[in-house]
Amino acid sequence: MGLLTFTVKPNIPAPLAPLEELSRNLWISWNYEAILLFMRLDHDAWLASRQSPTRMLGLVPQKRLDEAAADDSFLAALSSVYAKFKRYLAAERWYKGPTDRAIAYFSMEYGIDVSLPVYSGGLGVLSGDHLKTSSDLGLPLVGVGLLYRQGYFQQYLNADGFQQESYPENDWYNMPVALCRAASGEPVTVSVDLAGEKASAWVWEVRVGKCPLYLLDANIEANSAPLRQITASLYGGDRENRIRQEILLGVGGIRALNALGITPAVTHMNEGHSAFLGVERIRGLVKGSKLSFAEALQAVWATSVFTTHTPVPAGNERFAPALVEKYFRSTAQELGLSWKDFLALGRERADDDAEEFCLTVLALRLSAYANGVSRLHGEVSRGMWRRLWPGLPLAEVPIGHVTNGVHPRTWIAHDLVDLLDRYLGPGFHDEPTNLAIWDRLDRVSDEELWRTHERRRERLVAFVRARLREQLVRRGATNSELAVCEDALSPSTLTVCFARRFAAYKRADLLLSDPERLLRLLTDTQRPLQLIFAGKAHPHDLAGKEIIRRVVHFAGDPRVRSRVVFLEDYDMTIARYLVSGSDVWLNTPRRPFEASGTSGMKAAMNGVLNVSILDGWWDEAYDPRLGWAVGRGEQYEDPKLEDSIEGTALYDLLEREVVPQFYTRGIDGLPREWIRGMKASMREVGKRFSCHRMLLEYAERYYLPGLEAQARLAGEGHAAAKALAAYLERVRRSWPGLRVEELSSSSPSILKVGDAISVRAKVNLAGMSPDDVCVELYHGALSSQGEILQPRRLEMRPSGSEGASTVYAADAPADATGRQGYTLRVLPRHPALAHPFLPGLVKWG
Repeated sequence: MGLLTFTVKPNIPAPLAPLEELSRNLWISWNYEAILLFMRLDHDAWLASRQSPTRMLGLVPQKRLDEAAADDSFLAALSSVYAKFKRYLAAERWYKGPTDRAIAYFSMEYGIDVSLPVYSGGLGVLSGDHLKTSSDLGLPLVGVGLLYRQGYFQQYLNADGFQQESYPENDWYNMPVALCRAASGEPVTVSVDLAGEKASAWVWEVRVGKCPLYLLDANIEANSAPLRQITASLYGGDRENRIRQEILLGVGGIRALNALGITPAVTHMNEGHSAFLGVERIRGLVKGSKLSFAEALQAVWATSVFTTHTPVPAGNERFAPALVEKYFRSTAQELGLSWKDFLALGRERADDDAEEFCLTVLALRLSAYANGVSRLHGEVSRGMWRRLWPGLPLAEVPIGHVTNGVHPRTWIAHDLVDLLDRYLGPGFHDEPTNLAIWDRLDRVSDEELWRTHERRRERLVAFVRARLREQLVRRGATNSELAVCEDALSPSTLTVCFARRFAAYKRADLLLSDPERLLRLLTDTQRPLQLIFAGKAHPHDLAGKEIIRRVVHFAGDPRVRSRVVFLEDYDMTIARYLVSGSDVWLNTPRRPFEASGTSGMKAAMNGVLNVSILDGWWDEAYDPRLGWAVGRGEQYEDPKLEDSIEGTALYDLLEREVVPQFYTRGIDGLPREWIRGMKASMREVGKRFSCHRMLLEYAERYYLPGLEAQARLAGEGHAAAKALAAYLERVRRSWPGLRVEELSSSSPSILKVGDAISVRAKVNLAGMSPDDVCVELYHGALSSQGEILQPRRLEMRPSGSEGASTVYAADAPADATGRQGYTLRVLPRHPALAHPFLPGLVKWG
């Protein structure tokens, strides 16, 4: 007889019923009054649950629940919080459009709260902030991901300081997830074909304010043991398991939404892991709406957004052609594509049979809208992928940028939020899109801001001491070694934090490059400095693990043992203490390998000053008022030379700028110049790097145009998509014969400012209509190599015909002195195109 199961839920008294609803909506994760409610109910249970409200309710003794149900004071607090929660859900938001067409956001991981461990680092935390902010804005956005049985690994160090990994099991029945059920009561189940084997998955829902997040779980009895491993752990397993994960996420995710009655109008791929969703959307239109592949492609392309996150080539997921064929040969046949044409969707060079299949390339080919996550990363990404658009100038490669942001109420310490609520007014809470409200920060008095910050540093030190003691107990430390914890760090010392993934390019050990110089900074009796490190290395990254070991060994030096700490198992709880309680946030990547980085934004919104290489977000944020830049954005071919120069520059900054400014106090004991930097940092970063600014950009540039395109292309049986596909087929057939036969000017070769140059061109359109193309005059100042710098585009108008050619003319203003040049180019034009920059469709004069 098989195992029979049943579920036990807490016996919550009726007056406390709102607690259960609150515990199952991660709105609680950015509303401290709600967290206080659970802590007040039973602080010991709160700690034992590892800050999970859902689990905690099952740990609270029934006697205590009954007492709280009769406690007028507790019930009043519960009523106040619950009313605030209900007002939040009902309030009118920024988005005023229709809510019946969803924007589906796909990510491999989500860092929403420590109580839901399905994240590893920055990508997941960004995804979590994206959902929270979408809820704040009222966007009709749903998240899609995977539910990992083990999540990401937990980190602990052995006696030598070398990272070890453990993989504890998640108990979903005591976490803020709910199994989606059909009207029959059975779990909503979707399946995907994996090389002839059916993999099934249940769908679980997480509520994030107003936004739902749906997570697929393959660990169910219907699957074989290997298939149950698909959602065993985040980024776990071999290459075969990785492609299975990504098929379940992309293909299974679209099917899960359909099974729930949600047809996504726009999809947003957060990194390339979910790129197969584009193939599934096309397959659905081919099968369900009887479109051809070309027609379905246009309907999907115009409604797809892709965000790339890595400027490191190895970080872009690639698979051997044989592995892709194993899982997608039948799909290609269903789409009516040859196998070579299917592989070309994921290759930079379509005819290179040896090239691997890249999910980033697939996402770029299937998305009209693509972006990097900072200004610098957008530039790097255009350079990385420019071969997909041959003949197009680098600056026009259609990969833009939307610089990342962070969700302020998640990451700003609760006592600082209270201070800001008082001084910035109710709009700080009620109008999160009113970014100008950060300009009111000067209303906050220096004294209150500094005292608030000092309390946070004190809490950080107390937290670190407690965590350090736990670490040492796990390692079997002696009583004398444990006694060191009581003196670890000082609540009044300049505190520098480095916390992020330990990868070699992030250079966590750059600050250790001159140990004796660092030792002098740490042991200065008048103006000391203390360091906190935290972060995980990938389980297979031996170089990253060695950096951790080196840091830990340095921290164990008796001369600095009270000044340097490495915190194990970096997670969102540790991050909150560090970004709010440190004084300086340190970041030392090799430029340009940091795509964006968001931890420095979180710290800056808490008044922590940044010291960073000019990479990622800091490259566009840096201002001497906000912190310090290590170097001036130089890039080096020799890593050793780079480390030497930038290591020295870092020490110089600390010794000459950072330490003196922190310890220079007025007669009132306040570091006035430092506080000015804190205010400037909070004001500018709050305005420019809030996740609300980020979501407004995504909505206005990509989501809203995508929703409009979906309505236009899908109407009348996808008539517009069919027309666009027919147009592109006709244009591609004619394009090789298109010729620019003449480009000339009747104007003199020397002009004066204010004149205009008259340009005439003859273009043989190879049977196309002038309405089918856009003929542009491409002009501007010339470099010494004869290249047009900062080109300007002016559309030329047809003015007649000569034989088989169309004559075009334009007058370009001569409004700048110096050597100028011009040429002509032809691009496709159609009202349904999101943009005209299509691979292979550009012709230069």
